[in-house]
Amino acid sequence: MSRNVSLASARTVRPWALLACAALAAGTLAACGSSGSSASASASALQGTARQQACTAVSSVLADGPDPDADSVGYAEAQVLPLSQLKLSDSAVQQAVGQLASAYKAFSTGGATTASAAAVAVSKAQKAVNALCPGAAS
Repeated sequence: MSRNVSLASARTVRPWALLACAALAAGTLAACGSSGSSASASASALQGTARQQACTAVSSVLADGPDPDADSVGYAEAQVLPLSQLKLSDSAVQQAVGQLASAYKAFSTGGATTASAAAVAVSKAQKAVNALCPGAAS
């Protein structure tokens, strides 16, 4: 008789187990379906706006290279090519970075007669970049 009771219990439990598995699978699929949009939103939040992305790229380029206080000419020379190669989606930042690259180039290639004017141009270009990307060209 106990065997008949356990068969009856098994017949009752199996449908509930199947329902539980189906519910779990449905929940998992629903979570996967919605994670695409939330993952996309999270990625956008992490990446930030076009300006934030551009500023991060500029900061990264300018942080690389020699110490600007120890070797200002070497630092300027080292920044020209990386700055010129940046392709930024924010046109205002792209323009300011282009001016900074040009100012660095003039500073690094100019002689003693143009050093003062080139230093002023670098300072002006750094201020323009910093106005758009605070602290990027410090």
